[in-house]
Amino acid sequence: MPGHDPQSLRRLNTSVTLRALAVESEPIGMSALAESAGLSRRTVELILDSLVETGWVTELDRVPTTGSAGRPSRRFELRAQHSVLAALRVSTLEASAVVADVRGNILGRATRALPDYYDPASSLDLAAAIVREALAAAGASIEQLKAGAIAAGGAIDENGVVRRLVHAERWVGVDLPGEMAARIGVEWFADNDANLGALAERWRGAAGHHENVVWAIFGNRSGLGILIRGAVYRGFQGAAGEIVEAVPLAVESFDQRPVAFLTSPVAEERRMAHALFDSARGGDVAAAAEIDAFAIHISDILATVSWTIAPSLIVLGGGLEDGADLLLPRIQRAMREARTPDIELLASSLGADGPLVGALRLVLDRMDAQLFGPVLPKP
Repeated sequence: MPGHDPQSLRRLNTSVTLRALAVESEPIGMSALAESAGLSRRTVELILDSLVETGWVTELDRVPTTGSAGRPSRRFELRAQHSVLAALRVSTLEASAVVADVRGNILGRATRALPDYYDPASSLDLAAAIVREALAAAGASIEQLKAGAIAAGGAIDENGVVRRLVHAERWVGVDLPGEMAARIGVEWFADNDANLGALAERWRGAAGHHENVVWAIFGNRSGLGILIRGAVYRGFQGAAGEIVEAVPLAVESFDQRPVAFLTSPVAEERRMAHALFDSARGGDVAAAAEIDAFAIHISDILATVSWTIAPSLIVLGGGLEDGADLLLPRIQRAMREARTPDIELLASSLGADGPLVGALRLVLDRMDAQLFGPVLPKP
């Protein structure tokens, strides 16, 4: 290949082989892998021998070739757990972490209550301990951990620094990746939890066929995560979507009503909301009226979103999915009456795991070249 020295060429070929293995859900034979990678069989054979030696790839028991006296077929699969990634979420009451392989499959998790969310240092100390607990649950060592990402509240800029956080000023200015790297010495990234919820839905949830997406949470907690052309849109200093700060929208007008507790971090408050929705399903007129008012409140905000961001899909998450059977038709009807664009409206299919799954996607995107090697430039 013109313009590449032998060492660079081998690294590119190794990367191509690893990426070909990563998309295979089943073990693959040498010839099929060579064809998939677009490389010669001998080149792939040499690369696989090296990857097996370093622990990236497993060679399975050889399978005899049917009706042939030739050598048994060699089959290989990626050892996705060779390197692991961490995703961490810090909310007002608890921190949770998952550890996943390089395909994004969750191997272990841990959750603990935060004694004092408003003390960033102690909260991040506990968060680091929870990551170690998730590693242990995954059967992985700290040496296998290659990188991690944090989902948190507030306006978080592209460097992972908290720029604004309503009702929690002590977090402002905290460099989340830097703080976590000081506690667990790998590469860290950070983003707003709503942004990561949107990223997760496009990767493994309801938004798989959409590029322009808004992930929305309303009620006791409110915010938007925005994807434009499949990428997170943070805006100036990460402020995009922080509608809890938008006083004219009156997003907090419902935050202390039981109907809005679907998105509360407090378990007892969520039970109150679930009971209200169950009453409405059973025919309780007063409960249905509360839900009607809440749906109109949400549709008023989404009407503004529809005419400004104009996504092709809006996903309701953060707990709203638990009441989607009652909320979605009411919101859709109100938006049609308001003559908004014909935007699809769906409930999250990932639930509470959304921001954590999005954090894993963020790590994979940022660490792609370090994990799998360089991408072959397109001619």
